[in-house]
Amino acid sequence: MPGTNLTRDEAAARAAAFTVQSYDIDLDLTTGPDTFRSVTTVKFTSGPTPSTDLFIDLIAPTVHEVVLNGTALDVAEVVSTARIALPGIVEGANELRVVADGEYMQTGEGLHRFVDPVDGETYLYTQFEVADARRVFACFDQPDLKSVYTWTVKAPSHWHVVTVATAVEPEPVDGTTSVWRFAPTELMSPYVTALVAGPYHRVTDELTVRDGRVIPLGVFARKSLAEHLDADNVIAITKAGFTWFEETFDCDYPFPKYDQLFVPEFNAGAMENAGTVTITEVYVFRSRVPKALIERRALTILHELAHMWFGDLVTMRWWDDLWLNESFAEYASTRCQAEATEWATSWTTFSSAEKSWAYRQDQLSSTHPIVADMRDLEDVEVNFDGITYAKGASVLKQLVHWVGQADFDAGLRQYFKTHAWGNTTLKDLLGHLEQTSGRDLDSWSQAWLQTAGVNTLRPVIETGEDRVITRFAIAQEATAEYPHLRPHRLVVGGYDLVEGRLRRTTRIELDVTGELTEVPQLTGSARPDLILINDEDLAYTKIRLDAGSLDTAIGHLSDFEDSLARTLIWGAAWDMTRDAELPARTFADLVLSHIASVDDPSVAQTLLRQLSATLESYVAPEFREETSVAAADRLLALLKTAEPGSDTQLLLARSFAAHASTKEQLGAIAALLSGDLVVEGLAVDTEMRWGLLTALVAGGLAGEPEITAELARDDTATGRVHAAAARAAVPTAEAKAAAWKSVVEDGDLPNTVQQAVIGGFSRVHDRALLAPYVAPYFAALSGLYAERTSEMAAQIATGLYPSGQPVTEVLAATQTWLDGTDAEPALRRLVVEGRDAVERAGRAQARDLQG
Repeated sequence: MPGTNLTRDEAAARAAAFTVQSYDIDLDLTTGPDTFRSVTTVKFTSGPTPSTDLFIDLIAPTVHEVVLNGTALDVAEVVSTARIALPGIVEGANELRVVADGEYMQTGEGLHRFVDPVDGETYLYTQFEVADARRVFACFDQPDLKSVYTWTVKAPSHWHVVTVATAVEPEPVDGTTSVWRFAPTELMSPYVTALVAGPYHRVTDELTVRDGRVIPLGVFARKSLAEHLDADNVIAITKAGFTWFEETFDCDYPFPKYDQLFVPEFNAGAMENAGTVTITEVYVFRSRVPKALIERRALTILHELAHMWFGDLVTMRWWDDLWLNESFAEYASTRCQAEATEWATSWTTFSSAEKSWAYRQDQLSSTHPIVADMRDLEDVEVNFDGITYAKGASVLKQLVHWVGQADFDAGLRQYFKTHAWGNTTLKDLLGHLEQTSGRDLDSWSQAWLQTAGVNTLRPVIETGEDRVITRFAIAQEATAEYPHLRPHRLVVGGYDLVEGRLRRTTRIELDVTGELTEVPQLTGSARPDLILINDEDLAYTKIRLDAGSLDTAIGHLSDFEDSLARTLIWGAAWDMTRDAELPARTFADLVLSHIASVDDPSVAQTLLRQLSATLESYVAPEFREETSVAAADRLLALLKTAEPGSDTQLLLARSFAAHASTKEQLGAIAALLSGDLVVEGLAVDTEMRWGLLTALVAGGLAGEPEITAELARDDTATGRVHAAAARAAVPTAEAKAAAWKSVVEDGDLPNTVQQAVIGGFSRVHDRALLAPYVAPYFAALSGLYAERTSEMAAQIATGLYPSGQPVTEVLAATQTWLDGTDAEPALRRLVVEGRDAVERAGRAQARDLQG
């Protein structure tokens, strides 16, 4: 994003110089398929010594007029790539008018334009985080310059036009177009304003909130997806969330309506626009999906609803405190889901998926404190990561147990009452928590929020000949790079085999500090069959099992009575595999031996993803092919014996399709697709067909004729994305070259298609097919980052990193690039993270080779 950057210092200077009263935004969406007309009038107040070097943000292909306080400025002089200089600011009231042509995007940033291939209808939506409101209207695009927004929109009359303001009736202009004039909004940051427009299908409902207001609810999706929209479930989850958040936060919902719009080609899961949440339409299910995905959709709905308070009502001052938004929304939504919905085991899912993400991110050389040092927008773009979301939420969960739930909630309530409609920093929140809990949180903040890295806890056990414990302690380790030993509030659980089930027979809650913490409560008692540090998952830490507990776990993973305890054992085994303490083939065998007994769909899904990573990256190359073939055979056998119609059956079918490689395995895939092989309860529906076909394509048993025929059956936006992925997966040099050209050289693919092509390109059975692309990847990186938007460049930098090639070759090529290229810090971070993953894979492969 060179040329479009904004530094923290520049933002601070603007925030100190003036306040913004209002924006009037007038958009004409009828001017053609490439651009739209944008007219912005901004009223702002400057201090007594107006700065002469201030500017407003705008990214637009054409700027027609810039009028400041009635004086027309020379467009050629004041307009640059992303800024308009404001040399005529006066003390007191100022008014700026900017007339420009904005550009429709196909990258999921700014104002994204999508044409539905099913009916030819056009759909628009905005995505403004981090700083892309400036692609639609001229604005001071930073979170601490809040204002009110008045939208006027001209669009085709048969469209719905939705903004963050309450819906209004359109005024006809002629036979085909109308104008929507919205009332001023509440006070908010530019990045949480929004516009969504198009002939969306809409389902409406309403909710009476605790202050007596009736809040209109809307759920939207494209017309061609209307039959698949499960609006009743979406609304039910939303209503449960409204009640829980208002009561828990003791704060009324702050906006006048709440719309949720499932939009096409979305880059993330969702976005918390004020009362106008946009959500990826991946969550509109065209085919049967695992319950894990339905649970994830519910969590996403609650996460965005939590943002109405954490982020929209009270907003971080600058992106250093992004965690004030994301960590709290992650924590609050998981807690809400566990307490107010059918997903009572949400903390188990959190432990399996979110914390695993956090641990992985926290062990990269690019790790950073939860409260990060965001010098500019380039830093921010790559900071929506496992630290900001999952580690932050994990640490908050531990803080709750340290200060107490009641005091924690009381602190949040004070926080909202004091800072509603304002901007805050870490100090503001901690101050309220200190008041309600009576605890000094400075040391806690330093240890957990302002330092990076994850600790490891190991049991130290001594027993007599009669298995009586003579000593039990917990050793804490830190890495040389991040040598911080932190305080942990946690539970030690002792589990014994009772009537064939692993049942907890001992529970001790304690604080762990320093290098070694003695646990005298266990001294003199019989050693349990399994001892689990961090039982109940209160602490953020990696854990290890002693040899006896590990043996018990491996033999009895299917026998736990408690799903969270079992998940913590899975997590420990996964960490040990990634840390080269457990052979990768042992972990693969563990998953395949016990996956059928995992009754939590989200955990099963995570385990099968970890199995894939193990087979692809951590198994020694000498054993990779035979281990992968054996794994696919076992997956097929498990599929055939799985409970008909179960989530496990569906997940096993998808996993088998991803790993099938031999003639016999691909023959089974072909038979499933044709109907010659019927697995009772397994629906070979639209999505399953694409998965099976792509497996055949990657295996060389299908190609363009079959892809074309399948696309004819499903010529939809999603079908075209699947077809693009399948074409890129064709195992020929010509197909890989075509895929590479479309992504790297041509660069005109929409965001979701580009992502699909990258995935198909990387899907190979013969890794040598991609060997010619190592050098071109590094040669293209800097140019791509300079020319593409941040989202599109990041997709390429991460997705095409040659991690599947021999470890030594990839590391050498990476280091040569890092040493010889003066790349932007954000791009270097993406490449360094790729390098870290390959280094870890090399260590795991070496351990696996030892057996």
